[in-house]
Amino acid sequence: MKEAKRKKLDILVLSDIHLGTYGCHAKELLHYLKSVKPKVVILNGDIIDIWQFSKSYWPQSHMKVVKHLMGWMSKGIKIYYVTGNHDEMLRKFVGFKMGSFSIVNKMVLDLEDGKKAWFFHGDVFDVTMQHSKWLAKLGAAGYDGLILINRFTNFILERVFRKGKLSFSKRIKNSVKGAVKFINNFEQTAADIGISNDYDYVVCGHIHHPEMREIANENGRIMYLNSGDWIENLTALEYVNQKWEIYRFDEKEMEKVTYGHTIDDELNNNQLFDNMLAEFNLMRS
Repeated sequence: MKEAKRKKLDILVLSDIHLGTYGCHAKELLHYLKSVKPKVVILNGDIIDIWQFSKSYWPQSHMKVVKHLMGWMSKGIKIYYVTGNHDEMLRKFVGFKMGSFSIVNKMVLDLEDGKKAWFFHGDVFDVTMQHSKWLAKLGAAGYDGLILINRFTNFILERVFRKGKLSFSKRIKNSVKGAVKFINNFEQTAADIGISNDYDYVVCGHIHHPEMREIANENGRIMYLNSGDWIENLTALEYVNQKWEIYRFDEKEMEKVTYGHTIDDELNNNQLFDNMLAEFNLMRS
């Protein structure tokens, strides 16, 4: 296994990681984080799933993801935490800044080419979130259960029948007209608001549907982008040399390359937390 060089990024956008849930692919995400060297990081909502957070489930891989992000903060890499619905508790702390880290509800970045990019999670467009939060939370629990069943099924398919993986949630989304319509309406609404504000890009998360396409209405056009998620799609948005791309994780990369051994690889959760707390105190001082 060879050691690979880290890819330099001007902007990295991640959303819907859902740390603290069984469906989160934290090991794969950590591998990806080690592979890049961003100047600016946008955490576009639902990074830690406070809705479903449980003290009994916080694997070492999830702690290592948080520790890696803290390491970026200590190096002065700008990190903007855009609040989502699953981590809405953090909205109480909007405006908080510490070093290169900020908590915001939404933000606009002026890009190198003079264009403006508007970032927000997107749950504001979700009618279920606005009027029936209990139903949304119930749906989130059901979604997490479906992901668990899906993982077990894929394990059997791969190990016993030597067949490829299936995604139950993707099949449901693609086959149910209401789900497809919701996604299309979501994208159009985001684009319409972005166009009305003269933005060049609108960048969302929330719907777990990675996308990059131009959307137009009678008032103009805009590039709509969605960073997807780290539950089923394992995607991110990368901005390099004035160009946006959707990154899609390839499991084969974990077998082919490594990004060096660090002391964190040997530590347990308590030790990782102690080190993280020490870094936090250093940033405060």
